[in-house]
Amino acid sequence: MGGAHRYFGDGLPYLNRGDLKGKLIAIEGTDGVGRSTHIELLQEWLEVQGYGVLTTGWTRSTLMSKTIEAAKQGNILDRWSFSLLYATDFADRLEHQIIPALRSGFIVLADRYIYTAFARDAVRGGDGRWIRDVFGFAVVPDLVCYLRIDVDTLALRVIESKGMNYWESGMDLRLGADLFDSFKKYQTLLIEEFDKMAEEFHFQVIDARKSPEEIQDLLRAKIQPVLAEGRSQTAAGPAAPASPIPAAP
Repeated sequence: MGGAHRYFGDGLPYLNRGDLKGKLIAIEGTDGVGRSTHIELLQEWLEVQGYGVLTTGWTRSTLMSKTIEAAKQGNILDRWSFSLLYATDFADRLEHQIIPALRSGFIVLADRYIYTAFARDAVRGGDGRWIRDVFGFAVVPDLVCYLRIDVDTLALRVIESKGMNYWESGMDLRLGADLFDSFKKYQTLLIEEFDKMAEEFHFQVIDARKSPEEIQDLLRAKIQPVLAEGRSQTAAGPAAPASPIPAAP
């Protein structure tokens, strides 16, 4: 599914695909793994080299962000409704941000991509084919970097930084007796789904337990070759299995 002008499914038929001259790079991973921080650093690095850069992220569309936040606070919607809200948010950003930027030759850095929707829906018992059909309008990225971490290290990192919240702990699934227990169980399930997709979609796996400086160097090393070539099939070819990450001591 890789290459110029390719979509996961039928795409957006009312849009002229045109020549997508830019690069689409997605940074994926579980909650609290450091995606946003590294995207900020990557943006600075790319802009210093003279690239135009657009950053975009999950639930950041002007059309849907407030609606999704209100739905979360009310906690009254089922997983299908949430999936459709997220898909609408993504479609709005794709049409009005991502595709125009790619046409203009920009580097688009995506903080999460549709793989997050796949993982969350799978953990909630969804139909994998249904959710993939819903997001069939998505452009295949040129590169997906997966910040991979074990759940024990992740839990400590989140506690030391922003703390755990209801949704990142999967409390709607009633997986544990408290926030901490639920967080570990929910994030373990998400990591398992991301690991499966890392093989299927050929993610470039980065060990997120390393220092921020090491992670940033590894990300840049993965991105540099993509910048030097035409829109490639990087994100869709067969992948080498990801090596397991042992639990933190």
